[in-house]
Amino acid sequence: MASKKAQKTSRQKLELAPARKNPHTGGNFDDFPEEDGILEEVAVKTHKRLLSMQLADIMREKHITTNILARRLNTSPFRVEPLLNPGNTAMIIEFLEHIAHAVGKKRYIEFA
Repeated sequence: MASKKAQKTSRQKLELAPARKNPHTGGNFDDFPEEDGILEEVAVKTHKRLLSMQLADIMREKHITTNILARRLNTSPFRVEPLLNPGNTAMIIEFLEHIAHAVGKKRYIEFA
């Protein structure tokens, strides 16, 4: 066991040691997309992913398969599949209206 003098010296060294700044610490991550100029692109992809997940949830809840949705939209299941893919951001607003109607929902879009 260390003596009281050794413990005091250790504490003094800790208190007197200058704080080192972590060289790997940067700014706030939330500012990254804006600073990098990709904020709009990130927002579009995020909204599309949310829409895809909501559509999948509604379809599951109402027992609507891809084939049923395609039939309601008068299109092929091949055309419906990309809508359920969160990575595919090519979704036209007019088509959203048809999708909403086909699953018994209303389309609601706003600027924030």
